[in-house]
Amino acid sequence: LPARVATDTEIKWVCGCCGALRPRYKRLVDNIFPEDPEDGLVKANMEKLTFYALSAPEKLDRIGAYLSERLSRDVARHRYGYVCIAMEALDQLLMACHCQSINLFVESFLKMVRKLLEADKPNLQILGTNSFVKFANIEEDTPSYHRSYDFFVSRFSEMCHSSYEDPDIRTKIRMAGINGLQGVVRKTVNDDLQSNIWDPQHMDKIVPSLLFNLQCGEGTESRSPSPLQASEKEKESPAELTERCFRELLGRAAYGNIKNAVTPVLMHLDNHSLWEGKTFAVRCFKIIMYSIQSQHSHLVIQQLLGHLDSNSKNSATVRAGIVEVLLEAAAIASSGSVGPTVLEVFNTLLRQLRLSVDYELTGSYDASGNIGTKIIKTHEERQLQEAVIRTIGSFANTLPTYQRSEVMLFIMGKIPVPGVHPALTNAGSGGNEGTRMIQIMLLKSLVQVTTGFQTTNMLTALPNSFLEPLLSFSLMEDPEVRLLVLTILLRVIDRHDNTPKFSRISIISDISVLKLKVDKCSRQDNLFMKKHAQQLYRHIYLACKEQSSGPQHFETLYTLLALISMELANEEVVVDLIRLALALQDLAQTNEESLSVYNRCAVHALSAAYLNLICQLTTVPTFCQHVHEVIEMRQKEVPFLLPEGVFRENPKLPATLDKLEGDVLFQQSKITEVLGGSGYNTDRLATPYIPQFTGNTCLCQAMHSPFYENCVSIQIFPDLTVSLEPMQTLLVQYLPHSHVSSHIIWNHVEHLSHFDDNDSYVLSTLPRPPPSPSGTISSGYGQTQSRSVPVYEMKFPDLCVY
Repeated sequence: LPARVATDTEIKWVCGCCGALRPRYKRLVDNIFPEDPEDGLVKANMEKLTFYALSAPEKLDRIGAYLSERLSRDVARHRYGYVCIAMEALDQLLMACHCQSINLFVESFLKMVRKLLEADKPNLQILGTNSFVKFANIEEDTPSYHRSYDFFVSRFSEMCHSSYEDPDIRTKIRMAGINGLQGVVRKTVNDDLQSNIWDPQHMDKIVPSLLFNLQCGEGTESRSPSPLQASEKEKESPAELTERCFRELLGRAAYGNIKNAVTPVLMHLDNHSLWEGKTFAVRCFKIIMYSIQSQHSHLVIQQLLGHLDSNSKNSATVRAGIVEVLLEAAAIASSGSVGPTVLEVFNTLLRQLRLSVDYELTGSYDASGNIGTKIIKTHEERQLQEAVIRTIGSFANTLPTYQRSEVMLFIMGKIPVPGVHPALTNAGSGGNEGTRMIQIMLLKSLVQVTTGFQTTNMLTALPNSFLEPLLSFSLMEDPEVRLLVLTILLRVIDRHDNTPKFSRISIISDISVLKLKVDKCSRQDNLFMKKHAQQLYRHIYLACKEQSSGPQHFETLYTLLALISMELANEEVVVDLIRLALALQDLAQTNEESLSVYNRCAVHALSAAYLNLICQLTTVPTFCQHVHEVIEMRQKEVPFLLPEGVFRENPKLPATLDKLEGDVLFQQSKITEVLGGSGYNTDRLATPYIPQFTGNTCLCQAMHSPFYENCVSIQIFPDLTVSLEPMQTLLVQYLPHSHVSSHIIWNHVEHLSHFDDNDSYVLSTLPRPPPSPSGTISSGYGQTQSRSVPVYEMKFPDLCVY
């Protein structure tokens, strides 16, 4: 029979019969798709499919595979309406089903998402991302051993960097990428069976993608500082979404993951030269410090310190940017969060300070002195140095008092002393100028560390190991060094914030207007003054003898005297301070130091201002009357001997200052009489103050003299003839009563073997050291002998006897 073409009715009947033979799950899946994709998902049929999946969970993987097959076909045929319906169905099934077979269904789901993300249509990419985010928010009942999200990390990171031509679509793609990364993090961060999202291979993609979008949105932040004022569009900007995602990522970071999360940030800032602007770098690390767990703050700080070290030879602007970030990070870190290596933090910062000084002086990053390829700009290095100093203070403010005291001692040990640190006089460090600059920088660092320093026990705040070297620097010729030393003393001694009330030296007629805070001197304060008072008085006296002192020095000395009077004064201290003020008057009057007219007038004015203050603090009417009479007489006859006449612009000073007499001087006899009548110790008051030069202080003063440099420069070898005259001069002028000096000189002498007649005479004039407790004594010119020294014959310092 000839072949016959089947009619349309017959074809439909055959297909219907075949359709009835198809598996039920396929029929249920087919029924959710309408004839017109514009009508959307058939909800009634979707409910049937969901019920079937819940009733027969073993069919779930087949449902997923079939949906995947249909979606792939629709994508290839550009039937995007049906693609959207398929993804909606997959989403609903995921939300409803949490059975044992969900893992196989998820594989089909992720395969479909991947298919959409690989498409070149932005709408499909966004559709796939939205489905993935919904899936990421689902907590699965069963773990997966073989699932991988590597593709999604890479693809979402790529979408974050989208450069699509249309700006609106570009923004949507980037936001989809950010949402996708957030979803990956949520899905994997707490799942031990997944590949570790904190691995560098993932973090090196995720973090830079987030930072890229955060940086692109810097302008919107300034336009809308308040979230309440931001427009709806700005609320949905990539930058806002990125910051939320970045904060969530950091908030989930455990102790061992902080480094992997922060390292890409450092690399991104390096690669894109973002340290120099500082604004974005600071913003990034503010987000980091506020987002991570507070107990992990020190890990971030340590990474920044290490990064600073690795950039030691980079430009000053880069190093300054890192230091500024450290400054902000330290301010955010809670107290004590700097970590166990507190001194290492300060050691790193001080090392950078030293390097910066070397770079500034040599003009090169190469220690050998060769000119580097980069031009070193002095003003940039100075900005870096100031930034390091501020950062040191910021770190110190996070520490408890006892740790801050350790830091103060640590920094003091780093300050070079001329002649004691010969390495600092080489060409690489700029010689004496390099030493001076480092001294100033480290003293400025101490000023920052002592800012806001509060202690109840001055003995622990100013131990001898800190106070002795600090006061030795108050004898330096450099006026800036001396001023910094005085400032440090003010910061430590002032425990009631009285310093601002004495910022200007003046004659105050009624000190009650200052509203001073004065507490009774504690037992610890009395012990401190008993031990160190003479040191303080002596250095104040010596500071007034310096020719290079200016108005600021005298104002600071006045403040120091005032603070001692209010913080550490008992009756004995008050008497000594009055004697010191009168001794300063005698210093300016006799002028044995050949001071300039300005300096002599300034010392007179300092003495007057302080006696005016102390007389009102003692509240002895006759004492106040005498002081006020002298001040009134000076105002009439010699106004240049008062603060108001000296410490001003263009003071009117006489060409010469003849010896003063009469009523313009404060009379020690008169003051002794009026204070003696009020119960003060008349014997002490009647005795003029004379600075007591102890061995240690004399040695400190001698170290800053030209004679000391002559001594320390002598190379001592057993077979070398040397001249000891500089040593004799040093001892005669600076160390007349110092057993310490005797030990120093004779220890050197014991290594010598050849002397001429002159040297023998010099040695005969040197005082010999007292017997040592060990029983070994010097018998002369390098020979030693031993004898037993009974304990009762040993002479111990007073402070060693209890």
